[in-house]
Amino acid sequence: MKNLLFIALFLVFQVNFAQEDSTRGYKVKVGEQAPKLDFTLLDGTKYTNQSLKGKVVVLQFTASWCSVCRKEMPHLEKKVWQKFKNDDFILIGVDLKEDLKKVKRFIAQMQVTYPFTIDADGAMFESFTLPNAGVTRNIVLDKNGKIIFLSRLYEEREFNTMVEVIANELKKG
Repeated sequence: MKNLLFIALFLVFQVNFAQEDSTRGYKVKVGEQAPKLDFTLLDGTKYTNQSLKGKVVVLQFTASWCSVCRKEMPHLEKKVWQKFKNDDFILIGVDLKEDLKKVKRFIAQMQVTYPFTIDADGAMFESFTLPNAGVTRNIVLDKNGKIIFLSRLYEEREFNTMVEVIANELKKG
């Protein structure tokens, strides 16, 4: 009986691992429209899918406890936000399930200036990801709200590709 239980658990792990590996934890795909967006930035600015139209958008899912997020954020600030912030572009840090005081402290520690929102219940994150997916994700939307790039974790080559995708999309006018 114990062997049967072990085999069953092993198979469940293998199926979940294979699924995570092929999708990288996303339930959305490049080419699809973004799920419903309706959020408020820390400065009080409200956004929806409709109000984001006309801008290239990067949604950066992050959290203060995430070491990979912390590694990536200075690069997002310098190579994405500072480079494109004066174009039809917005980078939005989406903090996952943390309180306002902690998020403000995190932003100050990381010395980033791009706008932030808090995904208090994780619903926004879960509209893009499979259950129990990890953070450190960037989702790039074109000016019509279509997903044009998905990243997972921080890897320099993938990050540089994302920057190229953003630049090319902005050139389209």
